Amino acid sequence: MGIRLGCIADDFTGATDLANNLVRAGMRVVQLIDVPPAGAGRAVDADAVVIALKSRTVPAADAVDASLRALAWLRSAGAEQVYFKYCSTFDSTPAGNIGPVTEALMDALGTDFTVATPAFPDNGRTVFKGHLFVGDVLLGDSGMRHHPLTPMTDSNLVSVLGAQTRRAVGLIDHTVVAGGAGAIRARIDALREDGFGIAVADAVSNDDLLRLGAAVRGLPLVTAGSGLAIGLPANWGFEPSPAAAQLPPSGGHRAIVSGSVSVATNGQVLRYLRGGRPAFSVDPLRVAAGEDVVGQALAFAESQLDDGPVLVYSTEPADAVRSVQGRLGAAEAGELVERTLARVAQGLVERGVRRLVVAGGETSGAVVRALGVTGLRIGPQIDPGVPWCATTLPDGDTLHITLKSGNFGGPDFFTYAFALLDEEAA
Repeated sequence: MGIRLGCIADDFTGATDLANNLVRAGMRVVQLIDVPPAGAGRAVDADAVVIALKSRTVPAADAVDASLRALAWLRSAGAEQVYFKYCSTFDSTPAGNIGPVTEALMDALGTDFTVATPAFPDNGRTVFKGHLFVGDVLLGDSGMRHHPLTPMTDSNLVSVLGAQTRRAVGLIDHTVVAGGAGAIRARIDALREDGFGIAVADAVSNDDLLRLGAAVRGLPLVTAGSGLAIGLPANWGFEPSPAAAQLPPSGGHRAIVSGSVSVATNGQVLRYLRGGRPAFSVDPLRVAAGEDVVGQALAFAESQLDDGPVLVYSTEPADAVRSVQGRLGAAEAGELVERTLARVAQGLVERGVRRLVVAGGETSGAVVRALGVTGLRIGPQIDPGVPWCATTLPDGDTLHITLKSGNFGGPDFFTYAFALLDEEAA
């Protein structure tokens, strides 16, 4: 039997976030890193497959190409519905990539309509009257307005998405969503008749997402953050099953690699440092000057691993990040940090780290590629949107790894993550 739901995620942390919600709703999920070679592994024993891309901040044409290759693979595997997953803070620029990828997938699937909702109430992301809120503030007033790659200054998703698409963008507002699946379908029909191709959907609660999930059952394509995933498995009769999140026993050294510049991760790093725990700061300017920062970080970590976890980070406040970007260039600074932290992660695993936390979407993508990870088994949730995962290393050992979106997790996420894994093993 082919897979029921085929998912395309625009970054690696978002992919695990989505897979986590599907597993918690009862689906057996396989997460793949990048698009497999043509013809490889299409007979996947899973109810849903999530293909993790690194397409959020690449040029729009590259994001479209990667997403269409992922779509072709998923369709060949029998996917009945396609889910394009983006960040719950709708990270994108006026040039894309959410709009261009959405339209390319619509064209390839031959569909004239889809929905868009980044809402994830469990993580404080809600959409009301088409406006995205992060906690109690509008997106444009949140820390995302200072993001170095995708600054979000407009909270009106209808206008944000409309600037990126040829199709007209409409709204399914909260009064319609509250009316249930039938009311939502009627609104979709009316929008189609009026020439709209995409509709932003309000959602301020999980109940709203469940109503939306039921309403979009027949759409070939849905686009959303990970929140909508809680409403889709029931369309195929799936129910929550804790057994779906079981992982092999964990062991080995513990480490954290953080490259996110988000407000949430800055707070997590600060809380960890205030606890007096071992940490090494990666300075991009020293890396650019040719210093062996990777070697220094690994030497420091090796002396501390027995008493770990050890944190290696390049996480700074927005003004410090802008200063580095001003000297190196925004793209070069980001890539420099990603390459450095990926090499550090490789060295940590070589030194016996088997429980690894990675913070930041771009950093996570660089790390899993450096480690040669091709697939992940999804395990228990640490915080909303962030599960532990497991993969098998070339030497046969199991690596437990979590790929944390920069915006997710509570202040004590780093220490809590390892405590949860220890509880699961007990």
